Amino acid sequence: MQILLTIAYDGTDYAGWQRQNNAVAVQQVLEETLSGVLQRGIRLRAASRTDAGVHALGQRAAFNGGGLRIPLDKLPEVINNKLPNDISVTGCQSVPEDFNPRHAAHKTYRYQILNYPYPNPLLNRYAAFVPQSLDINAMKKAAPCFMGRHDFLAFSASGGNGTDLNHNTVREIYNCQVTRDGGLITLTVTGNGFLYNMVRIIAGTVLYAGLKKIKPGDIPGIIRSRERGLAGKTMGPEGLTLMEVIYT
Repeated sequence: MQILLTIAYDGTDYAGWQRQNNAVAVQQVLEETLSGVLQRGIRLRAASRTDAGVHALGQRAAFNGGGLRIPLDKLPEVINNKLPNDISVTGCQSVPEDFNPRHAAHKTYRYQILNYPYPNPLLNRYAAFVPQSLDINAMKKAAPCFMGRHDFLAFSASGGNGTDLNHNTVREIYNCQVTRDGGLITLTVTGNGFLYNMVRIIAGTVLYAGLKKIKPGDIPGIIRSRERGLAGKTMGPEGLTLMEVIYT
């Protein structure tokens, strides 16, 4: 039996999810906490390797649950009592021994942009600040252009872990939309998987549509080109949150 955790964290002060040799990562903190609580070494396997500064509301990670003596419904409370305030286990369940948390049916990410003349100290950890005037209608038209099954090489940064062993850069986006609430613009993207920095580059491309640097109608051609230089910039990590990981 494995135990599958649902985890939320503010990634601002961490070097991403994955353990690092020279910096503190979310995985390290959780593994050390779990090892102390369960009195044995714990290694976690996660659904997504979020980057430094990226947040999560619905990260999922599994570990070997053999010999667990704490009731599952009490485990999150026990773990959270030992965790720092910027990491929380929000749920847990038992899953089969052969379960792989990376094999998700779909994942949903959110990217937030604060579009206002002045920064907001309460949002600067969770939204990219863009003071320039944006054409929200153009952004709303741009977002659905990413939906469907495409080769997203133009929306992948080099040096990441986003491709599979066959260097396959084809992914399917089920939903991509932009909403606005006052000065806060939210891009929500759901897909079967994502390349390295893919959502942040999609967000930068949608932003370019809002800045009128590109037209929404240019996006299908950018996708077909497979040329990174034609897409928008890579947005900063602070606006990105892993919202949900769903399994069949």
